[in-house]
Amino acid sequence: MRMALQAAVRLHKQRKKRLEQGHPWIYGNEIERVEGEAKPGDLVAVKDHRDRQLAAGYYNPQSQITVRIVSFGELEEMDTDFFVRRFEDCLAHRQRFLNNPRDCRLVYGEADFLPGLTVDRFGDVLVVQLLTLGMDIRREQIVEALVRVFKPQGIYERSDVSVRTLEGLEERTGVLYGECPRHVEILENGLSMEVDIIGGQKTGYFYDQRENRASIAPLMGGWGSRSGIRLEQRPAAELPDPLPAGSVRKDGEVLVPVNPNGKVVTFPYWDGATVLECFAHTGSFTLHACKYGAKRVTCLDVSEHAIATARSNVERNGFEDRVEFVVADAFDYLRSQAKGLDERTERAAAGETGRKVDTSKPLSAQGRTWDVVILDPPAFAKSKSAVSGACRGYKDINLQGMKLVNEGGYLVTASCSYHMRPDLFLETIADAAVDAGKTLRLIEWRAAGKDHPQLLGVNEGHYLKFAIFEVRSRA
Repeated sequence: MRMALQAAVRLHKQRKKRLEQGHPWIYGNEIERVEGEAKPGDLVAVKDHRDRQLAAGYYNPQSQITVRIVSFGELEEMDTDFFVRRFEDCLAHRQRFLNNPRDCRLVYGEADFLPGLTVDRFGDVLVVQLLTLGMDIRREQIVEALVRVFKPQGIYERSDVSVRTLEGLEERTGVLYGECPRHVEILENGLSMEVDIIGGQKTGYFYDQRENRASIAPLMGGWGSRSGIRLEQRPAAELPDPLPAGSVRKDGEVLVPVNPNGKVVTFPYWDGATVLECFAHTGSFTLHACKYGAKRVTCLDVSEHAIATARSNVERNGFEDRVEFVVADAFDYLRSQAKGLDERTERAAAGETGRKVDTSKPLSAQGRTWDVVILDPPAFAKSKSAVSGACRGYKDINLQGMKLVNEGGYLVTASCSYHMRPDLFLETIADAAVDAGKTLRLIEWRAAGKDHPQLLGVNEGHYLKFAIFEVRSRA
C-alpha cells in the first residue's frame, strides 16, 4: 500500500499552467496554501485547486522557487534507491548517445529529473554540485547511490556557487568519498586533456561544447591556395623521403605542394587555417583546431592559470610547435588588433588614391588577421537587468572579431548566458556585422551537447548558443 506524503502545496486556480506543460519549478506566488506540516527540504505533494495531485517535489519556503518537481506522479521518498534508479537512467542515456561516457556530464539537473544536482564524470572521479536545500540534505543518499551505480575512485564536491545562498546554504567544497587527485585526465574527441577539479571553473571543465568543438573540423583545411601553394606533378625520384603531407602518387610521379617560387613545401600543415581562440580557458578549441589540421593557433585568455593549463594540454597532445599563448584581456586584444588593421587599411587606401600619407606617425604593431576567429566567452548576463550590458559586450567582441577574419574566413561565436535569448544573440551579431561592414552567412547553429539534454518548455535549460558564420566584406 502506497503511503501519502505528509504535506501538500495547493496551487492557485488562476495561475499559469506551467506545471502541466512540464516545467519543474513552482514559485511561491503560485501557491495558495500549504496543507500539513512541511519542513524545508521535505518532499511534498503538489495539487491543483480541485485537489488533484499533479506532481511531487521538494519544498523550501526560503527560495523563490518554493517547490522543485522530481516526479510528475506519486513519490513517497527520495531515498538511496530513488537516486540509484535515476542515476541508472542517466547512465543509459549517456551510453546510448556518447562515444565516450567515461568522460561526460552524468547528471544535468532538471533535464535529468534531478533538479539542483549536477554530476560530472572525469574518468574514475566524480565531481558533484548540490545547488539546493532539497539535494543538500540528501547528500549521504546521493553519494551512496553514486558509488553503487558508477563505482568511482573518488567523489569531490564543488558546491562553491553563490546560488546556494538563495537556498539558505553556505558554499562547500571537499572530498565526499574515496581519493580525489586534483588533476585528472579526460579524453574528448580523441584528445587528451588535464582537468583541475579543485581550481578549475565550475566543476573543472565545460563538457557542453564537446560536439561544437568537433564541428570546427571542416574549417581547418583548404587554405593553402590563399598563400599561392598548389599541387604540382614531380618525378618521385626528385622528392624527399618521406613525401610532403598532401602528396599524391600517380604513374611514377607525385603531386606535391609547391609555393609560388616552385619550391616543394615540406611543412605538413601547409593547407591549414590560422586560428585565434579567445577566452580559451583550458584551450579546448585550440586542441581541436590543431587536431583537425590548423597551421597556426593563437590561444588567448586573461588568466595565467588557464593559459598554464592550456599549455600543458597542448604539450600532452604534441601540438606545441603550432600554438602561441597570449595572456591578455580579450576585449583589449581584439580592439588593439582591429585598430592596427584599420590604420594599415587607411594608409593603403591613401596611397592608392594619391593622397599624402603621414609617415611620421608610426603604425601600430598590431593588426593581425586570422582565417578563423573563435569567441567562447563566459556568461555576460547573469540576470535580466544585465542583458543590455551583455548585448554591448557581445556586440563589441563580435564586431572586433569579425574585423580580424580574413576575407571568406569564419567567425565561431558562442553565448552561455541564458538571459541572452537566441533571437537577441543573433540580432546583436547582425548589428555588429552592419557596423563592421560585413556580410555573414550562417553555417552552423548549435546548442549544448547530448549529455546536456533539454526539456521542451523549460527555457532556462536552453542557455548555450553556438554559431559558425562565414565572413565577407560588403565592399
